[in-house]
Amino acid sequence: MRTRVADRFYLALLLALLIGRAAGEWTSNPALQAAAQSHLDRAPSDLRTLKLPPVPYQYAGINMLPIHFRQGDAQRFDNTPTDNPITNAGATLGRVLFYDTRLSANNTISCGSCHVQKAGFADPNPGSRGFAGGKTDRHAMNLVNLRYHPRGRFFWDERGGNLESMVLMPVENHLEMGQDLKQLPQVIARDERYRELFRSAFGDPDVTTDRISRALAQFLRSLVSYQSKYDEGRAAVSSSKTDFTNFTPQENRGKALFERNCALCHLPDQDAHFVMKEAVNTGLDDDTQRTDGGVGDITLNPRDIGHFKSPSLRNDEVTDPYMHDGRFATLDAVLDHYSSGGKNHPNKDVRVQPLHLTNSEKAALIAFLKTLTDPTFLNDPRFSDPFQ
Repeated sequence: MRTRVADRFYLALLLALLIGRAAGEWTSNPALQAAAQSHLDRAPSDLRTLKLPPVPYQYAGINMLPIHFRQGDAQRFDNTPTDNPITNAGATLGRVLFYDTRLSANNTISCGSCHVQKAGFADPNPGSRGFAGGKTDRHAMNLVNLRYHPRGRFFWDERGGNLESMVLMPVENHLEMGQDLKQLPQVIARDERYRELFRSAFGDPDVTTDRISRALAQFLRSLVSYQSKYDEGRAAVSSSKTDFTNFTPQENRGKALFERNCALCHLPDQDAHFVMKEAVNTGLDDDTQRTDGGVGDITLNPRDIGHFKSPSLRNDEVTDPYMHDGRFATLDAVLDHYSSGGKNHPNKDVRVQPLHLTNSEKAALIAFLKTLTDPTFLNDPRFSDPFQ
């Protein structure tokens, strides 16, 4: 019986892949496409071997972070609650849950199916396919440095009030993973491998929805990218406004352009996190009636229509496509949008003005943005799929 079910599953998966390719929905980056497909090609978690190191990986402790993460306003961006600090055992459990397909109703996809490590924990495709083959209408945003979003609100429309509540929303969403949260603890508890993981993380082997959410949140807060070329350069100087000695002239020019044109929004009050403090309307559309309302669809405040949360810019070289609906395939297209000043939406942020960038300036900005790529983070075994 299991063989027949598996055969039907893989046949359906193959058809979904072919349909997706025919529709042109896959990223143009071959490496990221292969990474995304590899997650879809894997067998359900309960049929694979769970491989964890004998001594848990190091997830806890802020001292391993560079000084520009630990000083002043940069440290105050940390949204970790006092009642759910990151522990090595808790984040280890969260890692296993993140990659467990049993969090979906039919044991076919995991959180890691749509948030791919090599893609900066984003989806290389504009929309993600759910457990039953349906497609989301928004891009699965990257999960980089969620710990340092100061308002602690998540999703493009900020409907997630904190990480602990956010992590379960895709799990129970009828399109994404379709799992019944009341049944989820029983599903997880059937696997004997979880008993010791829950015991290590919480003191006893009881599996509860609350503990699942807390462990997942710990793992997500551990996904901190801090070893990019930018970070190496920042550590060697007293101020981010000076030229970095490890940068090329083009990268330093791009850094200066970013500080002049972009940092007010994307690097507020510090020089570590590359996140925005609030959701804004950047003039992606001028139609207030038929386009995605973003935050406004949640608050029902007309002034919030078209406002969207911005993910971290770290690793944005590999987190394409961009924006809430994945409309821009390249960083060039993103810069073209900001160079033009966007469309005349009534709620467009006053800071979004035409930049009139030259081709040389765009090339310099892109060169700088690529210094935010962190190969160590993108390949760190602490964040990889433990099911083999």
